[in-house]
Amino acid sequence: MAAENAVESAAGHGPTAGDYIVHHLTHLQNHKSTGVFDLSVFNLDSLFFSIVLGVLGCWLLWTAARKATSGVPGRWQAAVEFLVEMVDNQAKGIVHNVKSRQFVAPLALTVFVWIFLMNAMDLLPVDLLPFIWEKAFGAAGGDPHHAYLRIVPTADLSISLGLSVAVLLLCLYYNVKIKGLGGWVHELFTAPFGNHWALYPFNFAMQLVEFIAKTVSHGMRLFGNMYAGELLFLLLALMGGAWGSVSLGGALALSVLHVIGGWAWAVFHILIITLQAFVFMMLTLVYIGQAHDHH
Repeated sequence: MAAENAVESAAGHGPTAGDYIVHHLTHLQNHKSTGVFDLSVFNLDSLFFSIVLGVLGCWLLWTAARKATSGVPGRWQAAVEFLVEMVDNQAKGIVHNVKSRQFVAPLALTVFVWIFLMNAMDLLPVDLLPFIWEKAFGAAGGDPHHAYLRIVPTADLSISLGLSVAVLLLCLYYNVKIKGLGGWVHELFTAPFGNHWALYPFNFAMQLVEFIAKTVSHGMRLFGNMYAGELLFLLLALMGGAWGSVSLGGALALSVLHVIGGWAWAVFHILIITLQAFVFMMLTLVYIGQAHDHH
């Protein structure tokens, strides 16, 4: 769908700018939700792109490992070796259990690559894949322009919170594995205020708040940054579709701003998508490392 269709007036021949943005922020789902907590509804676009990008990330790492040589490495091998060394050094400084680190370090590497690839989908033109989807399969749900399709999985709260909940489950697993079930339960009721029966309810409440706060903030940080980036790209796309809705001079000016602003934001967004992947990976290591600490 061309962005210029979106800036026509509601009384004209196309959707408004608001309609365009709402359309692009609507997921491709298996059916319409009947309520806020309708667990039978799946965001098919987020699931598809996250799975495909996860497989792609694993394949890229596998090809680098398969073609690794002891001699002078190629560019791809050198890049992967740098990434592996960086993640391994971070893991050594946070997770001090060597046996746990044999699983946690590769996990952190996978998390970083996976989230980076999902974030990088934001760099594709906002109308490209929806347009291809329309041409290949036709408009979905009776929509007159193109199918609903969101291509940035991490801009979907269910995906980002799903990742953070997976980290929470790993933290619970290592709490039990390292401290034992009894030791962990004892810690739940004796930390952080001390081992006294009068403090047990307050300790337990604080522990629950800590687990919930870490999990929610872990996922919401990633979601918020990627959602904001996606929204800004939509606004920039609207600037390039002003033809027919403003004067010729105004349309030309907005088109120039569209090109310059889109390029500048895309360059800056490369830093954001990399930083958000790194932050999520580091917090994963920190939370799992905390699960190994005794109080």
